[in-house]
Amino acid sequence: MQTQEGATAPVMEQPVVDGDLMTTDAAAGDAMLPALLPDAGVEPVSDGTHILRAEEVAGLLAAIRRLEAIIEEETDALATGKKVDFDDFSARKSRSMLEFVRLMRARMHLGGEVEITVEIQRLREKLERNRSLLEMHYDAVREVATIIVKAIRDAESDGTYTGRAAQDGK
Repeated sequence: MQTQEGATAPVMEQPVVDGDLMTTDAAAGDAMLPALLPDAGVEPVSDGTHILRAEEVAGLLAAIRRLEAIIEEETDALATGKKVDFDDFSARKSRSMLEFVRLMRARMHLGGEVEITVEIQRLREKLERNRSLLEMHYDAVREVATIIVKAIRDAESDGTYTGRAAQDGK
């Protein structure tokens, strides 16, 4: 087994099939691999195809559901008027989205799975509701900021340099 510098997980040497005997590129003293290991993005070749595919689907679904849970938590907090730590939610959503994107890129062949398609559609709907509430919250914050800025300007000004129309509110 060798490790590539900067890699997050060990990289196994690829097996070499020589007639009926399967060996690795490693030295003769190393143990032989029990089955052909698939490369990322390549369909599995061994008899465990369905098991491996089911594990990939389960992993991707778990990532989607984790992202959904974060989105739902933020959406509920916004909808109920609870205190929202936007930095925390932003960081959590970013990490979860990064995980989701990486898994999708590595498993593009799973894009046609019905269960994954349904989950992604549900996630899209939840993201749209979240975006709508965030936009409404942002608009409210912008209005309050505008009112505060106007109040500060009015408090700092004695009216000396403003025209009559500005004093009348026109």
